[in-house]
Parts: sequence; C-alpha cells; structure tokens
Amino acid sequence: MSPASIAEAAALAVAAGARDVRVHPRTPCGAESLSPRVLAPVLTAVRAAVAVPVGVTASASAEPDPGLRVERVRSWAVLAEPPDHASVDWHEPGAEEVAAALLERGVGVEAGVRSGTDGPARFARSPLASRVLRVRAEVADPDPATAGATARALLGSLDVPSGVPVLLHGVDGGTWPVLRLARRLGLGTRIGLADTLLLPDGTRARSNAELVVAALA
Repeated sequence: MSPASIAEAAALAVAAGARDVRVHPRTPCGAESLSPRVLAPVLTAVRAAVAVPVGVTASASAEPDPGLRVERVRSWAVLAEPPDHASVDWHEPGAEEVAAALLERGVGVEAGVRSGTDGPARFARSPLASRVLRVRAEVADPDPATAGATARALLGSLDVPSGVPVLLHGVDGGTWPVLRLARRLGLGTRIGLADTLLLPDGTRARSNAELVVAALA
C-alpha cells in the first residue's frame, strides 16, 4: 500500500472509532521496514489524516537481526517526528536493547508479551518494565473455545508495574472471544486485519474500519 492508501485506511478506522493506529511501512517489494526513508512518507501522510497516536512494529517481522533493529531505531534521529510508539515482542532476542533504543529516541514502547512464550517472565525481570507505554498481552491461541482461558492464564502470569496499562488481544479464531473478554475486564484491546480477516459472524471483513465498527458494537 502507498502512504496515501495507508493514510486513507487509518482515517477510516479512526472515523469508525479507533483511538490509536499502528501502521506497517513497507518497501516497494512489500517487505516491512524500519528504515527512516520508508517510515517518513507513511508517518507524514498518516499524521496529516488522523489526530491519534501512530505506532509501528519494532519486532523481528520488520528486521530479523536484533542488532540491525537497534541501528534502524537509532537512525530515526533524522526523522522530524518519529512514531509515537513502537511494539517490541519481549520473547524475541534483543528486545531489551531495542526497547532501550526506542526510549532514547523518545518513542513509547509497547511491550508485547505473548502466550506460550517466556515473554511474561522476561518482562517481569526487565529494568525497563516501569518505563513502557503499555503492555500488549497477545493471546496466540487461535481456538475460539479455549482462547478465553488462555487469555486469563496469560493475564495471571503477568507482573506489570503499577500504572502501566494492559492491552489484551487475540489472533485468528481467538480474536473475538478475547476482545469480548478484554471489554468485560475493562482492559484496552485492539482489532485489525493483522489479527483477523473475519467479522464476528464469520463473513470476511472488507477493511480495518469495518472491524472497528464490529468491535465497538
């Protein structure tokens, strides 16, 4: 997607009720990238279209090598305005170093802790835990029958510093059960095509905005 297309999709999602957006800037070949040359036009276009925080991912999906990920984040010094926040998956090698580099750049850290990994334990030991923007608890269980129980187990395993909010979300078949649980518990949540392609009734979603409407219904 072009920067303009990403901005249009973000604007539609915000109009539907989203209060935060995460974008995935990509190279012309379609690969996710943390390069400031790739980020800059996307961030500029999206910020011109919406007045909510704009985040990116700083996980291995954008740059598999943790050392290069740190270098990429440090290269954001050339950006007039870096992302408001970036997601770091705490079970991945180099998470602490990437998070530290983000904080040095003044970028909020969304600490991703995924079920079925050592992310929760590693985050509990992190000296950066109290400095993150929020904890994103990701339920990787795709089974709608068990995702809720997996979510509760994940939440029970978390050691989150006082004052740090928790955002709970699921993926694939577990997306909607976990979203409903998050709302019942009064936790933040998220929805998007990166999590599920389906609406609650099983029909295919046409856009992120359509998913947001369904999530807020």
